[in-house]
Amino acid sequence: MAITGLNHYFVRATDLARTRQFYVDVLGLTEMPRPPFPFPGHWLGTHGQVQVHIGPSQIANRSRYYLGTPDDAADNQTGTIDHVAFVAESPQAFIDRFAQQGLAFRARSLKDMDLYQLFVKDPNGVMIELNFPGLTEHPSVQTEEYTEMAPVGVAS
Repeated sequence: MAITGLNHYFVRATDLARTRQFYVDVLGLTEMPRPPFPFPGHWLGTHGQVQVHIGPSQIANRSRYYLGTPDDAADNQTGTIDHVAFVAESPQAFIDRFAQQGLAFRARSLKDMDLYQLFVKDPNGVMIELNFPGLTEHPSVQTEEYTEMAPVGVAS
């Protein structure tokens, strides 16, 4: 069981287009291919690696899609970071450790990318996402599949 690197962080953007423009035009990141998540957004990165994932703040039922921030989370403070994501190995070892520590977690997958994910909160409430790329066989825990979630748009 090991964390092997930082994968990305997710910003819940109050203005998706303006946020994308900042990361692209000011910081020099480039648009990266993004999976068909059920909500709009962008993957931005450098050297072929995703660094920042952005999605609109105001979507219906956002706490279903954004596991790190509840529907009533404040906007326009220092920004809303929904989660921090790491690349990791051995998901079952993490699941076992979560159980030993009495920590609640959620599992998700994106079959189109052979990606398995675990989400757990740190003691401060920061959502930590652990990504296990290339994983075609999943641990036997309840797992949500992104492609089976209802698509959403920006709330008005």
